[in-house]
Amino acid sequence: MTGHGGRRTQAERDAITVEIGYALFSAAFAAAVLFGAVAGPALLFDLPDPLEKVLLRTGLAVSPVMFLVRVVSVLIRFRAEAVAARTDATSGDGNGDGNGNGEIERRGGRPSQPGPTSPDS
Repeated sequence: MTGHGGRRTQAERDAITVEIGYALFSAAFAAAVLFGAVAGPALLFDLPDPLEKVLLRTGLAVSPVMFLVRVVSVLIRFRAEAVAARTDATSGDGNGDGNGNGEIERRGGRPSQPGPTSPDS
């Protein structure tokens, strides 16, 4: 459910699915890189046994933490951006710029939303 009690559109559901996939894959990559950086020397070089154990255990301990932190941070950022976009879109004037006066927001001399325009523009 959205913040105002309505249902999510298909586009919103698709965006959430893509963002979850991005969060999981980027978190797995970040965790693997961190594990490689911490435990890599123990796997590549012939180090004393206590040092190898410490590096491997440290890598095994911090990688899942990195995974969770990355997933949570990506999803929190997405939610904040989605809430801000929805708030702007429902500001009352219908064009999403939040100023309430119905003016077309312009970027580069073109309307921000596709659709019919007057011949004067």
